[in-house]
Amino acid sequence: MELFPAMPLAEWADAKETFHRFAQIVGKIRLTASNRRNHWWQVPFHPTGRGITTRPMGGLGEQALYSIDFDLVRHRLIVDVLDGRSAEFSLIGRSVASFHERLFETLAGLGIRPEIWGVPFDLGDDTPFAEDTLHARYDPVLINRYWRILSQVTQLLDRFAADFAGKTSPVHHFWHTFDIAVTRFTGRVVTVSPDADSVTREAYSWEVISSGFWFGDKERPWPAFYSYTAPEPAGLEREPLRPEQAEWLPARGSHLAVLRYDDVRASGDPVATVLEFLESAYRAGARLTQLDTEALSSPGGVTDPYYAKLRA
Repeated sequence: MELFPAMPLAEWADAKETFHRFAQIVGKIRLTASNRRNHWWQVPFHPTGRGITTRPMGGLGEQALYSIDFDLVRHRLIVDVLDGRSAEFSLIGRSVASFHERLFETLAGLGIRPEIWGVPFDLGDDTPFAEDTLHARYDPVLINRYWRILSQVTQLLDRFAADFAGKTSPVHHFWHTFDIAVTRFTGRVVTVSPDADSVTREAYSWEVISSGFWFGDKERPWPAFYSYTAPEPAGLEREPLRPEQAEWLPARGSHLAVLRYDDVRASGDPVATVLEFLESAYRAGARLTQLDTEALSSPGGVTDPYYAKLRA
């Protein structure tokens, strides 16, 4: 299986817009049916061996315990209930409205009746999901490639996450922004403006250095790896990055460290190139926030001092 296959945004923009809305519908169900966790860790999807999953949700009462999975090999939406019942339907050939209708019919047939706010989040389009017949391009080949890239990036971010022994998020796929990220926490609580929206207040209540990957959007129409520090310390954009193709870009009043996916693909060692980039961006944020990187280091995921000596 090719490592990091080509994925230019222009090639799959229509399919991405359609599937992103599918994902938001299921993600909003996850939001209503899961136990709240700090920094919204309960909300994202996780990759599986065949696609992405909500993980189990509901249960612990009258509501069923169930999960919703996108099987992006067979291109099916699957609902599994703890009591053994299961239902599924094809994703191919569906508009957003068709997907929304079939999903809620399927859930109702299993006795599950979640309620969501049925409009897209931050997609520049307020057409209710139930009425959206415009977005109807589900391309099995391209959506499968998206999942394969997502899975490879997950493993790479997980390898990067291993070297940090402090509080770290899971590697998870956010359905609202369609990126995949892992976040390191410095342990410092941040004073967040009460005027900020509830999503921002919870996500950035602690100081973070976050790293991830996005597939591109209208603002930046190319896939890329990224990193940022929040709150952003003064002078972050002047800190050095590696490799030389990496750069700081303005982003809504702050800055993103960015390494384009195509530059990674062109390198002799894509995995080492991305790890070098993520480490340099982390070190930039750590220096300026005066983070004790040695105290929070766990090279190769090891904190056992005796095992570390044996490996030395």
